[in-house]
Amino acid sequence: MKAATREKRVENSPPAVRTSISFPREAYQTLELIAKEKKVSMAWVVREAVDQYIDSKWPLLANRNYDRS
Repeated sequence: MKAATREKRVENSPPAVRTSISFPREAYQTLELIAKEKKVSMAWVVREAVDQYIDSKWPLLANRNYDRS
């Protein structure tokens, strides 16, 4: 049953790519603080920042067809 639930979740998930990023220590600490204050993961904070960057640099790409939540 557990495997079926996991497979269903994977099927319904939007495609994603995993990456590894290094930050200067001070920037990392700031990201941790933001995540803690917003009660979200650091990954969420970074994805949100990337979305905002893309929206500001390439407004025509602002209406992407993936879930930002």
